[in-house]
Amino acid sequence: MKLLATTTRYYLLLATLVFAVGSVVLYYGIGLALREEVGEQLVNQQTAVRHRVQATGRLPESVSGGELLLSTAAQSLGLRDTVILDAVEQEPVPYRQLSFPVSAGGVRRWVTLRKSLLETEDMVKMALSVMLTVLALLLLSQGLLNRWLARRLWSPFQQTLQALRHYDLQQQQPLHVPVHTSIDEFSELNQALLQMSQRLAADYQSLKDFTENAAHETRTPLAIMQAKLEQLLQVGELPPAPAALVGELYTATVRLARLHHALTLLSKIENRQFPQLVALQLEQVLLNRLFQLQDFIEEKELVVTCQVQGAPALQMHPALADSLVGNLLQNAIKHNCRGGRLHWVLTPHELAIRNTGPALTQEPERFFERFRKLNPSSESPGLGLSIVQQICRYYGFSVHYTFSVPEAEHTLRVKF
Repeated sequence: MKLLATTTRYYLLLATLVFAVGSVVLYYGIGLALREEVGEQLVNQQTAVRHRVQATGRLPESVSGGELLLSTAAQSLGLRDTVILDAVEQEPVPYRQLSFPVSAGGVRRWVTLRKSLLETEDMVKMALSVMLTVLALLLLSQGLLNRWLARRLWSPFQQTLQALRHYDLQQQQPLHVPVHTSIDEFSELNQALLQMSQRLAADYQSLKDFTENAAHETRTPLAIMQAKLEQLLQVGELPPAPAALVGELYTATVRLARLHHALTLLSKIENRQFPQLVALQLEQVLLNRLFQLQDFIEEKELVVTCQVQGAPALQMHPALADSLVGNLLQNAIKHNCRGGRLHWVLTPHELAIRNTGPALTQEPERFFERFRKLNPSSESPGLGLSIVQQICRYYGFSVHYTFSVPEAEHTLRVKF
């Protein structure tokens, strides 16, 4: 939910609560004030009646703006509220009345001054309606004004957000955002983002240079070591003990070269150093890789079957596509059993590779961890599926592993 919508929601909730409480307070407050006003009017009329009796010796027959009742029976002294049935409308009407005794012509009479509160309630309702209408219009206009101001005031933030969405670290350029805006907080934010992007670009370039230099500088010594050890192994005059040591050194060098290549590839993928995109025929990549791995397939006497249900439209770097397919197939061959099955299915939306083999002795969640080996004695560095996972993350694919107990089949699915 957007910030403006969130703040507006809380503002409306608070305003609704205030309006509800305020309406109740306003209704009873205005009603009480008008009732007090009616009481004061009745007291003033009482004073006028007493003055009239003192001046003329007679009681008036009526009063303006109310009713006057005379009675010889005693009444409740003072102000009080009462309800009287309207003879015409046949509805109860609230009244405010004041009763007091007066002596006129030697006769003691009780005078009751009465004034209807119906007009008072109508005035309360009208005043309340007018005030609530004004408050509602004020709230609506303030909400529209806040929305307009928010769009205008948040315009620098939207520009910054747009720049962040299109920022590409591989271009090695700082973030293009306005440093000076009309809002101080946005100016500080843009300045901090600009400095952060400059540091990121510098760190990225340093890491990229280190990766390239390390890969280049270590590749040559490894190749020389491997070549020299191969030459030593071809020398026939070596005694058995030194020959065994040279063989172990050669095996370790080969493993080190594989590890170096895998780690370099992982580092380049994580640094997003494969921007080139090419339209690929994944089926052809699979067939080429299977042809390259034919010797390993024949060595294990595997039965390879395939099922092509459509060609996915993929845009990938050729090297990463080859590495993705190669690591999946090598994993299926390496962990297969002799005489087992290897079946791959290609659809427009996924690539699935199934192979027979023993069940896992480890948690499937750790299947893609680096240096994770099903067979600890294997010469593999244990990075093949980690590379697969990184390539999938690089292109937004998803990779999943499942194991079918009845068929004893492992399945790796890459969904495009």
